[in-house]
Amino acid sequence: MSMRINSNIASLTAQRYLTKNQRVIEDQSKALASGTRLNSPRNDAAGFAISEMLRSQVAGTKQASTNTQTAVAMIQTAEGSLNEQNNILVRLRELAVSSASDTVGDNEREFINNEFEQLVEEFDRIAKSARFGTKELLTGTGEEFSFQVGPNKGPENVIKFTLEADTQADTVGIEGLNVLDQDDALDALDAIDSGVMDVAGIRSQLGAVQSRFDFAVDNLAVQSQNLEEARSLIADVDIAEATSKLARANILQEAGVSVLAQANQFPKAMLRLIG
Repeated sequence: MSMRINSNIASLTAQRYLTKNQRVIEDQSKALASGTRLNSPRNDAAGFAISEMLRSQVAGTKQASTNTQTAVAMIQTAEGSLNEQNNILVRLRELAVSSASDTVGDNEREFINNEFEQLVEEFDRIAKSARFGTKELLTGTGEEFSFQVGPNKGPENVIKFTLEADTQADTVGIEGLNVLDQDDALDALDAIDSGVMDVAGIRSQLGAVQSRFDFAVDNLAVQSQNLEEARSLIADVDIAEATSKLARANILQEAGVSVLAQANQFPKAMLRLIG
């Protein structure tokens, strides 16, 4: 092999491999520190693009799950008020049954009627005050709600339902009732029983919608888990593999430094030929 002073090929080769090993060390150190092997698109251009797409789908799925759980919270808000109204109806029926019996006199019926009328007013107040944010829940607004329950566009990612619940006292049929005498008390029983069925029907409808939302939440949780697993397989660093590559690169770097030091001595050896 010919010997040259201006071009130290051995030194240039050692420098080239040192540069490559240094890049491996930097990449694997970043991967171990960040937990991802895709710190830049150059690490794996195709994998980076797929990983980012999956990451956006995971984020969209999680937000859709939040939307769905918020819808459940709205229904539960209405259900809480309906439950109290149902309790009031039960108490109104007790009072009507009590007033319908001759075991109480006119004075007692007045006391019973006072509570009865107060509870009817509270029943109506609950219906008019039940809100989720600014949305009235129990006044029969007939508003259609649309909830985005999927990460993508399309009707299959939307759940809609119309809230027609109206449990105001006049709608349920208990407004103006009293139990001041036996006949009024007996008439009130029929109206209260009808009101109980009305409230129960509304609760049943809302319960059906809530059941649907519950399944939607469970489905989104499974989707999010599987998407995150797929993204992890592409983007997350394999610790064992990364540490092995780092150890190998460190050994090669130390060897490269030693070889470079020797290669840089070659031109000095030629001076002895000149001398």
